[in-house]
Amino acid sequence: MTSDDTVPATEFPLRLGKVARRELAVHGYTTFGQLTGVTARELLQIHGVGPKAIRILTDELADRGLSFAT
Repeated sequence: MTSDDTVPATEFPLRLGKVARRELAVHGYTTFGQLTGVTARELLQIHGVGPKAIRILTDELADRGLSFAT
């Protein structure tokens, strides 16, 4: 595995996908709590974060009683 393939530690589920988890971490998002300060629309601007990732994160946030910023 090359260093480009490493994914920083986050609390996001593996089903989110490697690229999405890595890119969220690169942009400073590693916890669900941090996602409450950003909108889904803003996250969609990040390479590798698409509608499927947003659906997964929305469900995971809801399971924790959280949501994206509005």
